Amino acid sequence: MDKMDKNIYYILDASAFIGGFELKNSLNFTISEISEEVKDLKSKMIFDQAIDDNILFIVEPDDLSINELNNVISSSGDTLRLSNVDKKLLALAIDFSNQGKQIKVVTDDYSIQNVLKIMNIPYRSVLTEGIKGIYNWKKICQGCRKEYPDNYDDEVCEICGSKIFKKRIKLD
Repeated sequence: MDKMDKNIYYILDASAFIGGFELKNSLNFTISEISEEVKDLKSKMIFDQAIDDNILFIVEPDDLSINELNNVISSSGDTLRLSNVDKKLLALAIDFSNQGKQIKVVTDDYSIQNVLKIMNIPYRSVLTEGIKGIYNWKKICQGCRKEYPDNYDDEVCEICGSKIFKKRIKLD
């Protein structure tokens, strides 16, 4: 085993920079869209300096990892809560994990943490405690309680006209 493989590869969400996560080595990775999510001046400077210092690298996930992720989140209901940037970051974690790298995702995003927990991929928070359990999400009518599929786009129930909301269901 290569000495590098014994190290932890950190996959960083925007909250890593916003929360002040310290990049101690050159095994820090993220996706290009994170640069757009890091908006405050201090975090942006940390992000840009880390790239200039070659301790942060922008990597794009493999299409196979994106497909693998879509299979996981379609069954958990997390498709309702994740942005495209979140999905891409999770796909990068799957990429690294599938390559046998020891990884840790740094994020305060509870939806990302939920998916990581389902997939048994290690993560850590920066400013928050992190999630306590695994949750699924369902679209449910507020009035008649009819359940709708994740891809149902209307915000009102086709039966009773009440508002449809996302309900969290704890699994463990």
